[in-house]
Amino acid sequence: MAPSSPTPLGPRLLKALIVSTLGVAASHLVLSDGLYLSFMGQAAATLGAGPGYSTDQAFTAAIVNTSLVMPIVLWIGMLVTGERRVGPMALVGTVSWITAVGNGIDVIDDAPDTLLPLPSLILVVAVTTLSSPVRRKRRGDGLARLT
Repeated sequence: MAPSSPTPLGPRLLKALIVSTLGVAASHLVLSDGLYLSFMGQAAATLGAGPGYSTDQAFTAAIVNTSLVMPIVLWIGMLVTGERRVGPMALVGTVSWITAVGNGIDVIDDAPDTLLPLPSLILVVAVTTLSSPVRRKRRGDGLARLT
């Protein structure tokens, strides 16, 4: 079976831009909701709630969940749009998202319903989109050309 021809650069970048934007939005929503849960736990602890709820657990779960949402959205989103070999894009998008969250967590940790700095969100989308043309080679490509 002959391999399908790769998508031209323009359409692939457009698909990646849309999927990257959705990935950042979904990841930010998960992060915001998790941090809001952490704030509610802090408020409950201040008002004397029992020890059954840990704000540290909610904060850690928010960070871990947002780190898991990004690669899943990128991978599934690009597969739904008909693109294959999107591993490098998912990796770059996840690393850039974790970096943006790590650098901006102080901004959103102090107040609920706050967004990460807009320049960092735009940078994550741009870096992820620009990494989409990089494709992982198939395992058998070298052997297929020899036969």
